[in-house]
Amino acid sequence: MNQTRRSVLKAGAGALAFGGLAGCLSEPEGEAGDRTGYAAFFALWDWAEHVAGDEFSFENPVTTGEMGHGWEPDGDLAADIATTDAFIYLDTPEFSWAQDIAAQLETDYDDVAVIDGMDGLGSHLLPIDREVAAEPDYDYEFDPDSLEIGEFDVLDGRTGEVTAYWHVDHWHESIPDVPVGESVPIEGVFADPEGRVLPLGDDEQFQFDARLAEGAPEGVVEIESHGDHVELHGLEANRTLLVFELVHDGEVVWDTADEGMATDVVEELDDEEADEFVDPHVWVDPVLAQQVVDNIATGLGEVDPDNAELYEENAAAYTERLEAVDRQFEELVENASRDVAIFAGHDSYQYVEQRYGFELYTPVGISPDAAESFEDISGMVDLVEEYDIDTVLYDPFESPDPDEQLPSMVELLIEDSQVTDAEPLSPAEGTTHEWDEQDWGWVEQMEEVNLRSLRKALDVS
Repeated sequence: MNQTRRSVLKAGAGALAFGGLAGCLSEPEGEAGDRTGYAAFFALWDWAEHVAGDEFSFENPVTTGEMGHGWEPDGDLAADIATTDAFIYLDTPEFSWAQDIAAQLETDYDDVAVIDGMDGLGSHLLPIDREVAAEPDYDYEFDPDSLEIGEFDVLDGRTGEVTAYWHVDHWHESIPDVPVGESVPIEGVFADPEGRVLPLGDDEQFQFDARLAEGAPEGVVEIESHGDHVELHGLEANRTLLVFELVHDGEVVWDTADEGMATDVVEELDDEEADEFVDPHVWVDPVLAQQVVDNIATGLGEVDPDNAELYEENAAAYTERLEAVDRQFEELVENASRDVAIFAGHDSYQYVEQRYGFELYTPVGISPDAAESFEDISGMVDLVEEYDIDTVLYDPFESPDPDEQLPSMVELLIEDSQVTDAEPLSPAEGTTHEWDEQDWGWVEQMEEVNLRSLRKALDVS
């Protein structure tokens, strides 16, 4: 799986300019097995290779040892992509260079298929800055038999935004629409009359659940409880009514049965928030990765209809490997002694944290170009002491040599705190020379590097 079959073209300035080449380059004429394409960075390249099999040959323009997020081309890459059959990218401003190339291809080279790996993921995307919910009162002993609920808020689990709230015996506002074939996470915040917030979760005293209201249309939405939130899966475009529940020891101790919450399942969402900046790291999440792989298969099938069934079969086989990684994350969290760790890198694991219910403290946001300050590092030292942490995680692509060196931030933590060990946590947006020599792709990075490091950082027994 040597991903450096063709190194980045570095012919000087003008990386994104097709200029006078538009209309002058020969159109790609790929025979089956001779088709070529580009994928914007490592994870997309790896998935494209698995889906395409022997029918396409894909290139990754990002040099081994570099991270794909934050990378910018500095050669005649755009013109080279225009001579291929397909370009796979993520349509997000965090990869603006790829957006620019995609737009130019769609305008001047309509024979080059442009495949957006994020297509259909709109309802799953997280904002850059998620709102923080009220902190549960873990020290107070709530009595389920005499419990009264003073406030109940419903939050969009993707953004942390309160979208509806229960007042006395009726609803105000509404919950998000659910697209057919997709899911929307819904969180609940229950507080007693004194404002104390109840802890929720499979291992907590209370769980959050929902059911259809009496007489409400069935077959519209599927409800799945995860203890601290419910997942609404859209089955059929229609409206139904939900009742939200607070559960203790398998019994409903409070609900909103006085008035059902109208819940709409729609064919697709209105793209009203198209300009909102979202976290692009969907490729780190093994569940969202399945949709990206499916998008790649669909796009290749449109380029090469004769092999569309093959691409679907390859995608299905690879999806089984992604599902296995998903199960390993679930098992890891179930057996972890901690739910907090420190990650010395940019905030690339937000989707994974939300899905599996643990927290990684990072010194900076989602941008790989953000530099940590003295205050950031000092804050991490305080967290090390607060949570009695001896193993920290780091992004290997944020060190001068990802095969050999630790980021300077990690060296400072080891020097100035009780931290004794550091383990790599890769966002799988690049690869190292060592991993490339071992033929490691996305799955191998997760299984051989990330899951092992997380088991150590979260004290998995």
